Amino acid sequence: MKRNIRQVAVLGSGVMGSRIACHFANIGVKVLLLDIVPRELTEAEQQAGIKTDSKKFRNRIVNDALAFAVKSNPSPLYHKSGLSRITTGNFDDDLKAIADCDWIIEVVVERLDIKKQVFEKVEQFRKPGTLITSNTSGIPIASMAEGRSEDFRRHFCGTHFFNPPRYLQLLEIIPGPETSPEVVEFLMHYGDLFLGKTTVLAKDTPAFIANRIGVFGILALFHVVREMGLSVEEVDKLTGPALGRPKSATFRTTDVVGLDTLVNVANGLKANCPDDEAAALFTLPDYVLKMNENRWLGDKTGQGFYKKVKNNEGKSEILALDLETLEYRPQKKVKFDTLEAAKKIDDLGERYRMMIRATDKAGDFYRKSFFALFAYVSNRIPEISDELYRIDEGVKAGFGWEAGPFETWDKMGVQHCLEAMKTQGISVAAWVEEMLAAGNASFYKVENGRKLYYDIPSKSYQPVPGYENFIILDHIRPNNVLWKNSGTSLLDLGDGILNLEFHTKMNSIGSDVLLGIQKAISTAEQGYRGLVIGNDAPNFSAGANLASLFMMAVEQEYDEIDFSIRAFQQTMMRVRYSSIPVVSAPHGLSLGGGCELNLHADAVVAAAETYIGLVEFGVGLIPGGGGTKEFTLRASDEFHDGDIMLNTLRNRFLTIGQAKVSTSAEEAYDLGILRRGRDIIVPNSRRVIAEAKSKAIELAEAGYTRPVERKDIKVLGRSGLGMVYAGANTMYSGHYISEHDRKISEKLGYVMCGGDLSEPTEVSEKYLLDLEREAFLSLCAERKTLERIQSILKTGKILRN
Repeated sequence: MKRNIRQVAVLGSGVMGSRIACHFANIGVKVLLLDIVPRELTEAEQQAGIKTDSKKFRNRIVNDALAFAVKSNPSPLYHKSGLSRITTGNFDDDLKAIADCDWIIEVVVERLDIKKQVFEKVEQFRKPGTLITSNTSGIPIASMAEGRSEDFRRHFCGTHFFNPPRYLQLLEIIPGPETSPEVVEFLMHYGDLFLGKTTVLAKDTPAFIANRIGVFGILALFHVVREMGLSVEEVDKLTGPALGRPKSATFRTTDVVGLDTLVNVANGLKANCPDDEAAALFTLPDYVLKMNENRWLGDKTGQGFYKKVKNNEGKSEILALDLETLEYRPQKKVKFDTLEAAKKIDDLGERYRMMIRATDKAGDFYRKSFFALFAYVSNRIPEISDELYRIDEGVKAGFGWEAGPFETWDKMGVQHCLEAMKTQGISVAAWVEEMLAAGNASFYKVENGRKLYYDIPSKSYQPVPGYENFIILDHIRPNNVLWKNSGTSLLDLGDGILNLEFHTKMNSIGSDVLLGIQKAISTAEQGYRGLVIGNDAPNFSAGANLASLFMMAVEQEYDEIDFSIRAFQQTMMRVRYSSIPVVSAPHGLSLGGGCELNLHADAVVAAAETYIGLVEFGVGLIPGGGGTKEFTLRASDEFHDGDIMLNTLRNRFLTIGQAKVSTSAEEAYDLGILRRGRDIIVPNSRRVIAEAKSKAIELAEAGYTRPVERKDIKVLGRSGLGMVYAGANTMYSGHYISEHDRKISEKLGYVMCGGDLSEPTEVSEKYLLDLEREAFLSLCAERKTLERIQSILKTGKILRN
C-alpha cells in the first residue's frame, strides 16, 4: 500500500508532543496539535473578560505549550515559518478533525488508563487505514491495543521519539502482536528518509532497546561511583568525549533529561524485569532516592547533580553535588593519567584499548563499567532484539555514543575483554563464546565496502540492513583510495564520481587540504564524471587553519600570508570553474573557509542539521577565500533599481558583519548561503554523501559544461560606501562596536562596494578577489586581530576588543 503523509495529528502537547509536532512541521507536513481543555479560568483570564466557551480559553494549554516549545533554545524548528504548518485545538472540540489526518500520534501522559481512554475516543473519528501510534517510552504496546477494533490494531504500534525530537536521531518502532508488516515497513522507511531518523525495530519489552541498555549503564555507574568513591565531576570527565560520547556525559545528561524520568524507568524495570540478572542494580542508591525526594531533578527544578549559582562577585558558577554529604561545592579539577594519555590518541579504537589496559583508578573504572555493560548486552539477545546491530544502532542514536556496546567491545578486543572478565567472575551469554570458538573474532566486519554483523541464529555474518542506502566512507576507504596526503583522501564512489574527504583537526582547511581539492578536481577531470566534497566526521569544516595564520602574522611573514590567501582564492575558483560538477555535502559546522567552499560549489547537498556561516569578522578579519567576493556577486544578481540596491547590499553586508551562522540548513537559505532551486536539504545526515553523489550524476547527465567567469558584477562604489561608513560610525559612536570593529566594517564595505568608485560599475571576480585579499592582509597586520585569533586558539571564545 502506498501512503502519503500530508497531515499528522499529535495528541498531547507536552514537552514531547509539541516538539514532535514541530519536527513534522520541519519537513513540510501539516500538523494538528491537540490537548485537553483547562479546568477553570485563570485570574488573568477572568480580569480580561475571557469566557469558558472562547477558543482562547479552551486552547490555552496547547497554545502555551507550543509557544514555550518554540521559544526554547535550541529551537525545535528548522525555521520560524514552520510554525504556520501547526494548527492547535482541544480534544473536546477538535478531535473530529483527525478524520482528515494520515497519521495519528498519541503523546499523552505515561498512564495506561489515560492512553486507553484517548484511543477509545480516537476510534470514533479515525478513518480505517489511518496510522495510529504511541510515543510511549515503555508501556506495553499490546496492552494499549486491547479492546480496539481489528483495523486499529493492524495499524497501531509504538513510535518512540527521543527528546529533543529534532536533534536526537533515534526513532524506535515497536510493533504490537497484530501490527501489519506493511505498517512497520512504512514507518521504518519514513522515519529514515523523511524524519531523518535512525529507525530501530524493537520488541515490545520493558523500556524497549535504547533505554533498557542506556539506563542500565547509568544505574550501574550510580553504584560504581559509590563503590569507588568517585565524584560527579570525575565520572563526567571519564564518560564524556574521551569515550566518543557527548560532553554532557552521565550526570549532566541526567540533569538534562530529569532525574525523575530516570527513576521512573528504573522502577519500571525493577517491577517488570524480575528475572533480569542485573535486577539488583535497578534498586536505586540512597543518594538518588534522597535527591528525588528533595526534588533535585536537574534543569527542570534548578538543581540536580549540578547547580548554577551566583558567586560573591556576582558571576555565574556551576557547583557540583557531593554525593556523600549531599551538599553543593565548587567543582574540583579532574586529572587522571589515563585521560591525559587519551588526549594524544585520535583513533577511538586505539584509545579504548589503552583505557581498558590502564593501571590507574580510571582504568579500574573503565574495566568495571565496560565489562558489566558487555555482559549485560550479550544477555539481552534475543530478549529485546534478535540482532546485535539493533542494540548498537539504538544506543548510538538515542544517547549520542560514537560506538555502540558491541562496536566498543570489538574495538577493545572481544577475546581480550572476555578473558579479563572471567578473571573478575563476570560471565557472558553462551553465544559469544560459541562465536569465538568458531573462529569469528568480532561482532562486525567490513567486506567489499559493506558492513556485516554476526547473525547469531545462522552463526554467519550478514549485511546490516539499511546501510545499502548510505555511503559510509570508513567502509569503502580501505579499497577505494586513489590518492591521499596528510589532510585529505580521494576516494572512488563508483559510477564515475569521486569523493574528497578532509581529516585534519575539525577538518580545518590549510595548505594540505587546498592541495587535496586541486588534486581531486584535476583527477576527476581526467576520465571521471564529477566530484563530491564530503566526510563522515562530526563537522564538515570549522574553517581555515587559524593556528597557521596566527604564526605567520606574528612573524610578520606577510608574503607567506599573501601566498596562502591567493592559494585559497585560486582553489575556490577552481571549484567553481572546473570542467566537471563539484558538489559539496556539508553537515554540522561549516564555518568560515568551510562556508566559502560551499559558496563556490556547483550544488550543495546539506544535512538539515548544518550550521553554516562566514564568521571571519569575529576574529578580526573579513572572508578572504572568495566569500566576500561571492556575497558581492550574489548581491549584484539580486539588485533592482533605486534604493532597493542599497537594502540588498546592506543585508549581505550585515550577514558577514554580524558573523551570522544558520541554526539549520533551512535558515541558510535566508542568509543567502544556500540557493533555492540549486541546493537541496537532506533530513538524514547519513544519506548526505549518497545524495550528493546522485546530484553530481544528475548534473553530469544534464550536460554540465564549465561556467564562464563573471565580469558583470555590479558594485555601488561611493553610494554604497557612504551607507557603510555612516552605519559603522553610528554604531561606534553609540558604543555598540569597538574601534577595531569599525575598521573591519569599513574594510568589508570597501570590498563589497568595489572600492572608491565614483558611480555604480560592473567589475570582474578577479577585481573583487584582489580587493578582498588586500583588505584581509591589512587586517592581519592589526594587533587587535592577533589578540582575537590568540583568544580563539586558547579558549575557543572571541575576544571583543
